[in-house]
Amino acid sequence: MTSQSVTPASAPASAEPKVNWTILLLGFAGMVIGQFMAILDIQIVASSLPQIQAGVGASADEISWIQTAYLIPEVVMIPLSGYLSRLWGTQKVFLLSCSGFILMSVAVGLSGSVEQMIFFRAVQGFVGGAMIPTVFAVAFTAFPPAQRVTASVIMGLIVTLAPTIGPTLGGHLTEQMSWRWLFFINVPPGMLVLFLVSRYANFDKGDPSLSKGFDWFGLVLMATFLMSLQFVLEEGAKNDWFADDEILLLSVVTLVTGPLFIWRTLTYYNPIVELRAFANRNFFVGVVMTFTVGLALFGGTFLLPLFLGRVRGYSAAEVGTTMVVSGLAMFATGPFAGRLVRLVDPRVLMFGGFMMCAWGMWDAHAVTDQWGFWEFAGVQALRGVGVMIAMIASQQVTMSTLPPHMVKNASGLVNLFRNVGGAVGLALLNTSLTTNTALHMSELTQNIQNTNAGMQGMLAAMQERFADSVDPAGAAMKAINGMLLKQATTLAFGDAFAMLAIGCAFAAFVTLLAKPVKQQPGAPPVASDAH
Repeated sequence: MTSQSVTPASAPASAEPKVNWTILLLGFAGMVIGQFMAILDIQIVASSLPQIQAGVGASADEISWIQTAYLIPEVVMIPLSGYLSRLWGTQKVFLLSCSGFILMSVAVGLSGSVEQMIFFRAVQGFVGGAMIPTVFAVAFTAFPPAQRVTASVIMGLIVTLAPTIGPTLGGHLTEQMSWRWLFFINVPPGMLVLFLVSRYANFDKGDPSLSKGFDWFGLVLMATFLMSLQFVLEEGAKNDWFADDEILLLSVVTLVTGPLFIWRTLTYYNPIVELRAFANRNFFVGVVMTFTVGLALFGGTFLLPLFLGRVRGYSAAEVGTTMVVSGLAMFATGPFAGRLVRLVDPRVLMFGGFMMCAWGMWDAHAVTDQWGFWEFAGVQALRGVGVMIAMIASQQVTMSTLPPHMVKNASGLVNLFRNVGGAVGLALLNTSLTTNTALHMSELTQNIQNTNAGMQGMLAAMQERFADSVDPAGAAMKAINGMLLKQATTLAFGDAFAMLAIGCAFAAFVTLLAKPVKQQPGAPPVASDAH
C-alpha cells in the first residue's frame, strides 16, 4: 500500500486503479470458503462409506456411486462456469451455485434411500461445480499483479487441503455425530458465503449479448463427452474395463464426441469453452502439470485411507488422524511457497516440488502390513510439501502469460484437467491394485505348493489352534489364505505407490519445457510482501 504514495502525481492516468482491499478481501474470502466446501465434498465421504451404506441399506456397488454421482456432473459445470460468469457475472453465478449446493446438501443428508441420495448428490455436484473455477478467475482478474501470488497461495491451500482433510473431518464427524452431518455441516459456512459474496463480491458485470447464439449443440457434445469419460474412468476398473458392455459403449461415445466437441469449439463463433488458450505454450505445460497434481493429490488421498482400512483395519477416525500429517505439511508450506515463487524461477519450483512428491511416494513402495501413523508421516510430509510447491508454481506458469479476456475460460479448463487427472489416477490405481493383488497372490500360493518344513509347521500349528472347529484342516487353510491375501494386497499397494512416484518424476521433467515467466509489471520488492 505504501508503494502508492510514491507514484508521481503526473501519472494518474497510467496508474493502476485504487483497490478497496476490505471489499476485495471479504468478497474473495467468501468465494474461497465456497470453493473449499465444493472440493471438500468430493472426499469427505471417503472414510465413512461403510456407515452410509448401513444407514441407507445400499449394496457395495451402489455405495460407490455416492462419490461417482458427485464427480460426473461436476466435471460438466467446471468448464461451463467460465461461460456463465462472462454471461451473468461472477457474483450471480457464485450465489446461484452456493444456494443450490446448500439445498442439495440438506437433501442428501435427509435421504432415506440410496437412490434419493445418488440423485441429490448428482445435483449437488453439478451446481456446486461452479464455485471451484470462478475463484481462480477472480484471483487473476480482480487482484493487482503484485498480489496475485498471495491469492494463488490461498487457492493452493484450499485445493490441496480440502481433499486431504476430507477423510479426516468426515471420519470424526461420522464417529462423533452421524454420517448425515457430512452434508448438514455445509449449511453454516454456506450461509456465511452467501452473505459475504452478495455484499462484497461484485467484481465484474455480465455480458448479456453472449446469450445470443448460445451453443446448445456444443453443450450437449461437451456434457456427453465429459460425463462418458468420467464414468469410464470411475467405473472401468471395478467392471473389468472393456469386458463390460456399458463401459465399452461409453468408451466409444467418448472417442466420438471428444473430437466433435473440439471441432465445434474451434469453429463456432460463440463457443462455450475457449480452447485457443492451449496455443499458449506455458498454459499447455501448466495444464499438464495441473493434471499431474490432480493425479498425485487425489491418488495419494485415495491410496492411504484404502490401505489403512483394508490392510490395517483402521476405523474412520483412525484413518482421519493418520491422514492429517499431509494437510499440516501443506498448510505450513503455503506461505513459504508463496515467497519462493517471487524469488525463484517457477519452473525450478515445479521440478523440485514434483521430485519431492516422487520421493515420498517411492518411500511408500516398501510398505508392509505393519505400517501406521509414524511410518506414513514422512511419506505424507514429503508429498504434502511437494504438491503444494508444485501447485502454486504451476498456477503462476499457467495463468501469468494469458490475456485477461481468456482467464475465466482458462480457469475452468485448469480445474477440469485437475479433476480429470484425479479420475485417471484413481482408475489406474484401482486397476493396478486389482491386477497386482491377483498376481502377487498367485506368486505366493505357487511358492507354498513347493511344500517346505516351515509351511508344514505353520499348517500343523494352525490345525491345533482350530482343533475345536468342525473342520480344523479347512479352517487352518482358510486362515493361511487370509494371511497370504493380506500380504499380496500389501505388495500391490507398494506397486501403486511406486506408480505414483514414477508419474510425479516424469512430470518433473516436463516442467522444463515451460518458458521463463517474467515478473508481473508493478510487482513490489519481496520485502513488501507482508502486506
